[in-house]
Amino acid sequence: MDLVLLTALGVGGATIIGSVIGFIFKDISHKFSDIVLSFAAGVMLAAAVLGLVLPSLDYGGKYGLLITIAGIFAGAFSLTLIDKLIPHLHKLVGPDLESHNNQNLSKVLLFVTAIAIHNLPEGIAAGVGFGSGNSSQALMIAGGIALQNIPEGMVIIGPMLAAGVTPRKTFLCAMFTGLVEVIGTLAGYLAVSIASAILPFALAFAGGTMLYVISDEMIPETHAHGSQRGATYALLVGFCIMLISDVLLG
Repeated sequence: MDLVLLTALGVGGATIIGSVIGFIFKDISHKFSDIVLSFAAGVMLAAAVLGLVLPSLDYGGKYGLLITIAGIFAGAFSLTLIDKLIPHLHKLVGPDLESHNNQNLSKVLLFVTAIAIHNLPEGIAAGVGFGSGNSSQALMIAGGIALQNIPEGMVIIGPMLAAGVTPRKTFLCAMFTGLVEVIGTLAGYLAVSIASAILPFALAFAGGTMLYVISDEMIPETHAHGSQRGATYALLVGFCIMLISDVLLG
């Protein structure tokens, strides 16, 4: 449990680290942030497949394939529903949000709320990973999510400051989005610990949410500023690094 708690704090803390970087480098180039986000996408892709989807097949037994496919689509559908209610990063960040106009505060609030809501299933994915009993794979999943949270924390800062939010309140909002992920991590771990029978479905569900985030949010965001080729190779590097780690750690 201590390792899970530390991991939860690390996953949530990554958002805070990103926000601090956002304060220091307010004018950081899109190219740099796209490379970081692409690398994180590659890590998350490997973590989703190797740490969640494949173990779901293993633990599912006779009906493992059906359980895994159902879980993946259930995870994706849940985020689709959330997106219908509250659109996320690349659907909210735009010229209007970045303008110096206090009338945009309601949109900024929606922006922060969207990040917080989307962070909950990501946190659950990190927690569910520990339910398999393979700590190295669970840490790989959490590491991928934490890497993704750093550039996400970075992009929170600029739009909020531009909309007239004070630095103190901006930082508190960033902390809130990270706290949601801590709660999600602990909830995911406790859920599969209490009811181990749901582990195969929970693993696949978490994998589905991660695959959805990668395809629907991370990749479009990294290809929106003219750095497609660099972003693609960064994704491949992230994926291969996690693949190597998985093989070496067994």
